[in-house]
Amino acid sequence: MTSEPIKTGGKVEPLRKTRPCPECGKPSSRENYPFCSDRCRTLDLSRWLTGSYAIPVSEDQTKADGSDD
Repeated sequence: MTSEPIKTGGKVEPLRKTRPCPECGKPSSRENYPFCSDRCRTLDLSRWLTGSYAIPVSEDQTKADGSDD
């Protein structure tokens, strides 16, 4: 019996179900998951960094003072 040499250094990536890209709706790619391309991933990151995804805060002065009148 001849045994084949064991291959080392192989990269195994888990399979992910493709999803629509959150930016453009195209199917996602494995390299840029959950986005379809580096461009869409960069656009989303840009929105996070500029504060477009900020959660609005309402100012309620009665709770801000800490006084219970």
